[in-house]
Amino acid sequence: MARTGRPREFDRDKALDAALTLFWTQGYEPTSLNQLKTCMGNISPASFYAAFGSKEALFREVVQRYLETYGQVMAPLWDETLAPRDAIEQTLRRSARMQTTRSHPTGCLIVLGACNCSPENEPVQTLLAAQRERSRKGFQACVARAVAEGELTDTPVTKTLPTLFATFLHGMACEARDGNRAKKLDDAITTLMQVWDSLALTA
Repeated sequence: MARTGRPREFDRDKALDAALTLFWTQGYEPTSLNQLKTCMGNISPASFYAAFGSKEALFREVVQRYLETYGQVMAPLWDETLAPRDAIEQTLRRSARMQTTRSHPTGCLIVLGACNCSPENEPVQTLLAAQRERSRKGFQACVARAVAEGELTDTPVTKTLPTLFATFLHGMACEARDGNRAKKLDDAITTLMQVWDSLALTA
């Protein structure tokens, strides 16, 4: 006779993906525990705390899940087999496509997930700010590599490029959330990369 046991109350991976979608759509602070428990399969409070510990711990796990999946659009920034310009352009274009895809929430969780939290949730804002800073450092690394390889000259204008690219990247989250499509952002990226080209021409 087949043995039977107590069925699992929920699929943890599916629950985590559901929480990711909800946090991505609404942001950290507006998302309530009741909403989370409902979207994660109507799990009980005991199951929620046993599986994830707390809302903040769940969000941290969600952010890691996002970085390992959707966030991989940023990977070219650290791929030194790519020319610096190509690494930046690929990153921006991939991010534009990801952020405007309608099969999941638009925009970027790292930008929109906790941009206006109350003081008690400052650790969540700090978590996402650290990820945005990592992106800035990725742009800085590409520009520094271009200077070292003689593609760009080391000038005050060149030093502004990482901030320019990071500002555009983070701003795309609002553009995507407001309904702008990938084609429009892609055209803007083409214009943006002309700034790089104008500096490279004077090298």
